[in-house]
Amino acid sequence: MRRRQRRIAFVALPALVAGVLVASGPAGADPTGSTATGGPGLSQPEDRDQARPVHIKLAGADMLDRVVAAGFDLEHGLKRVPTGIEGEAVVTAEQITQLKAIGVEVLGDDAGFAWSDQADGGIQGAAARAVQPSTHEATVRIARADWFTTKGQGFLYVEARTTEGQQAEPVVEMQLENDSGKGTPFGFARTMSRFVDSGQYMFHRNLFKLDARPNRIQVTSSTGGVATGAVSDWLEDAPPPLTANPSYKSDFVDGYRHPQQLYSRAKEIARQYPDIAEIIYLPNQTNGYQRKAQATIGGTGQEAVVVSSAAWGHEGGNDVTVEFVDRPGADLPLAVEVAGKAVRVLLAKDASGALASTANHVAEALRTQSQGLIDRAHPYRTNAGTGIVAPTAGPVALTDFLDQKRAGAPAGEVPRGPVTIPVLRIGKHRDGKKPGVLIQAQDHAREWVPATTSLESAERLVHNYRSDRETKKIVENTDVFFILSNNPDGANYSFYNFASQRKNMTNHCPDATADPGQRNSWGVDLNRNYRVGSGHDGYAGGSTSCVSGTYQGPEELSEPESKNIIWLVGKYSNIKFMMSVHSNGGQLFWQPGAYIADGRITTPRPPLGDEAFYWQSAARILSQVKAHRETVVTPENVGGSSDVLYSSAGNVREDLYYTYGIYAFGWEVGGSVYNPATGDWQGGSFQPEWAGNPELVSGHAETMEYANGIMEMFRVAADWGRDRKDPTSRLVPGDGTYRGPVDVRFETSEPATIYYTTDGSRPTLQSPRYAATEFREPGQVFHVTETTTFRWFSVDSAGNIEKNYDPTKNDKRNNYRTATIRIVKR
Repeated sequence: MRRRQRRIAFVALPALVAGVLVASGPAGADPTGSTATGGPGLSQPEDRDQARPVHIKLAGADMLDRVVAAGFDLEHGLKRVPTGIEGEAVVTAEQITQLKAIGVEVLGDDAGFAWSDQADGGIQGAAARAVQPSTHEATVRIARADWFTTKGQGFLYVEARTTEGQQAEPVVEMQLENDSGKGTPFGFARTMSRFVDSGQYMFHRNLFKLDARPNRIQVTSSTGGVATGAVSDWLEDAPPPLTANPSYKSDFVDGYRHPQQLYSRAKEIARQYPDIAEIIYLPNQTNGYQRKAQATIGGTGQEAVVVSSAAWGHEGGNDVTVEFVDRPGADLPLAVEVAGKAVRVLLAKDASGALASTANHVAEALRTQSQGLIDRAHPYRTNAGTGIVAPTAGPVALTDFLDQKRAGAPAGEVPRGPVTIPVLRIGKHRDGKKPGVLIQAQDHAREWVPATTSLESAERLVHNYRSDRETKKIVENTDVFFILSNNPDGANYSFYNFASQRKNMTNHCPDATADPGQRNSWGVDLNRNYRVGSGHDGYAGGSTSCVSGTYQGPEELSEPESKNIIWLVGKYSNIKFMMSVHSNGGQLFWQPGAYIADGRITTPRPPLGDEAFYWQSAARILSQVKAHRETVVTPENVGGSSDVLYSSAGNVREDLYYTYGIYAFGWEVGGSVYNPATGDWQGGSFQPEWAGNPELVSGHAETMEYANGIMEMFRVAADWGRDRKDPTSRLVPGDGTYRGPVDVRFETSEPATIYYTTDGSRPTLQSPRYAATEFREPGQVFHVTETTTFRWFSVDSAGNIEKNYDPTKNDKRNNYRTATIRIVKR
């Protein structure tokens, strides 16, 4: 039996006005800081130097929601600290003032910031390997205790939960102690940080810098609970990466690539290696790197008029001029003259000879009398348009603002018009019989490293296929689909106009936000535009504001880029793995990805077997990242994305997992790197200097180390496709007679989901599933007080069922597992 598709229906809920993470500038604000008055003084596209990243501190999740709802652009890499949330905001000087008015503490410029090694109370880490007391009465549980080393320094990450953590008064404190190695006593007591998200207690957690690896830890609650557990290794003793082979070819990408370069190289690879590569063209064209030509004429007051051409700028809109003309005389009607591409508005005069045309009057005349040259004309933003329009000094030229190149942008004109996105498909057997892996990069335009990381992985596959045994296994046992840039329009805008562009270039904004001063805030966040757990169904993290960085679009799957992904996985049903590659922050995550803020109700959590498979795969992938230069994606940054980062309503991963049964990962590359010289963790950025510091922040180094991880993901998929071995499982302790109640749990030989019964019935796929004790914890413990017979079977991630049992047929073999716990009461 192969893997089943999951189909989960979500009940529609009223939309919540909650935003999470990224936006483009306060709604209604002019991101250029200009009045955009048109003519010779027309504002130019904002360069990255005008909006700079600063380090900020927020009091908590409520303040984070207020900041995002206000439209501010917060970078990835938010960090929970004991006293709130720290992160970065991309802001202008004016916006810093607005942040402070909300209550945000601005700590300084990004250049002087480094994460503390003392982590927070954030929600990150997880654990099928974790240890906990086997007793139903425990008030403290250790979810995980992980040791890792990087750049010569050791760290201990601990995550623990108390059953009394939700109470507000008194706040439960937890103390951690660890030994200094096997046989040594506990000591070195330190306080752990409590983390509450959306009003719900999550757990306590910390990352500690230690000189020696402890063997065991002890966590004590201020309410009296205590738990001890063993310390596990995180990413230690990993096998060497493919690059360890001296003859292995790598390091193909020597700089950032805009979409035209990425697509050109994808097509060239298909031409060079036709036996193992081809191009698939996605059916839905993007909006294109194009905009209507615009001008805001007359300042920003009640007399201002915003004008937009009917034609795209490059198709004639940029040739249109508009002039407001004062004529001598009195009692003159408002009129419009058109000569070629020149539009002259003859302003009305009253009986005394005074100008009498309001902004509303002029806008209406332009819409109806410009002979089709003007598509939209309206008062500025939310103005009533009652002001009297003044004449212009001369004709005002409309522009699409795309003729100006950002300083430092690569040479070459950007093609205008809709784009057909190519998919590079690599595999020796592209007949749908091998497990497919989808690598999707650059949903978010400003994230440049994901594209180079994906391209580097593709280059490694084709260049090493004939010379490297492991690469040959990948190419012959998987079917890989690369979308090197899923947002070509936005990416071009990021390269050539506004470096911080996040969304695509489809403008759904109404008149109030459609003036050119808002042009850097238009577009849809493609990773909020999907159907499962969406903002349209009341989940947090997607905005209804068209100028928010997390604008979810007017409806689910409104954008061609998101439609294309659904088309691809529908047509190629062999796609069983997916990696959506983002930056920056250094997280690797999966489901659940969103929650309803009121009560923190997440989308359904994966079964414990899938969760364990995700963790096992993550350890393999991240071990290969570490092998390049010892970059460690810490366990606090791995797990369900709503637990690791924030709620991201309508993300692609949830749609693919719940609708199509695809193991869908999200990856924030460019994580923090430990700097032994300063003793700090130093974070990356969306567009780190390519050469940079090869040991710290470097686009090149990030590309190479995270390409290692993608290559390992291919090996995970290949192993999955070849897996024909049934899992095994057992009840611990098993069959036997016990004097009094006993605690039992299931164990499996590999990540597997267990279906069980205790009522004497035959287990089926509709039977209860063995679940985690709590999210990010190992399996539940059953407190058995009366004689009970367990009947069960296990199913691994590849769909293999223990003992070849068929839960769909009621045959006579009944070769499921069984164990009876006999309780003899004293």
